[in-house]
Amino acid sequence: MKRKVLSVLLSVSMLAAVLAGCGSKEAEAPAAPAQTEGDGAGETEAPAENEGGDADASAAGAGTFAIVTKASGNPYNEREASGFEEAMKAMGYSADQIIVRHPEAATADAQITVINELISQNVSAIAIAGNDNDALQPVCEQAASKGIKIISLDSTVNAASRLTHVNQAGTEIIGQTLMDAVLDLSGGEGQWAILSATSQASNQNAWIDAMKKVMEGDAYKGLELVEVAYGDDEYQKSVDQTQALLTNYPDLKVICAPTTVGIMAAAGVLQDKASEVKLTGLGLPSEMADYVGEDKVCPYMYLWNPIDVGRLGAYTSVALVNGDITGAAGEKFTAGDMGEYEIVEAADGGTEIIVGPPFAFTPENIEEWKTVY
Repeated sequence: MKRKVLSVLLSVSMLAAVLAGCGSKEAEAPAAPAQTEGDGAGETEAPAENEGGDADASAAGAGTFAIVTKASGNPYNEREASGFEEAMKAMGYSADQIIVRHPEAATADAQITVINELISQNVSAIAIAGNDNDALQPVCEQAASKGIKIISLDSTVNAASRLTHVNQAGTEIIGQTLMDAVLDLSGGEGQWAILSATSQASNQNAWIDAMKKVMEGDAYKGLELVEVAYGDDEYQKSVDQTQALLTNYPDLKVICAPTTVGIMAAAGVLQDKASEVKLTGLGLPSEMADYVGEDKVCPYMYLWNPIDVGRLGAYTSVALVNGDITGAAGEKFTAGDMGEYEIVEAADGGTEIIVGPPFAFTPENIEEWKTVY
């Protein structure tokens, strides 16, 4: 359990730094999430009619800025959107310059409908958490042709569809972190499974590919990945997929769910069945606090602050509209009180901005963090 001990020590150290107000981007103490107006499907936060983004400008500057999440009803998405709103308001933008859209379903088609509506509103920028890496390209290119600045955040659209991407954490470090957790919780051998979101989600697929690459190392040769199941970021489907994994693989030792909806659904199933299968992955502390513990179904898990992902998305959108950056690798800009960030090359040939490394939530810190997000 050496890795687990190291993970706990890292988490405690990082938490102490946060509470000390060190100002580190990697583990900055997040503010309590603001209530996001327009959380329902297709709702919009009082967008003003904005011909070319010149009307109703606040002292911060002209323009209307939109965020499009994956789908409505997802707490992670809501917190991400609240961070976007928070940063926009901190920069002095008014409510009628901020648009929050949660599509009706976690599909590319639902997002295409929303983006078309935003194009017709002549918004200045759109930050989108892509449900499909490639299917959104035509509508993103159409938006760009109208002068709209397009970025992705959380989950990419392809490099041809965006100026840059706001990435929660580096893909390789997420893959390594999750595989080390699986190795630890399994005791170094046995069957394990992945419970993912949708099969088209670019971030999920990139993390899974990174995990598989890590598995090629000798330290992981005792592990057998039996299935990658897809719960489509729907709670009930994720419950069903978890139950199927337990039925189909009676010797299963670990489930890794790199999705906040999936890990919560799996935790409920494992607890109800008093299963000996252990769980790890990426989860919201507010939703997972009852399941995290030495003798509980999820000994520890990871995540970043989705509020900060949304905040950095807002700062990036404004910097692009103001001409402070173009999205090219090597450019730097200041994201308010988050500090300075540098745009770097991404593995898909585009560029990205990395918020920071994953943070470990353990029995020692979960109670403090569950009230934050």
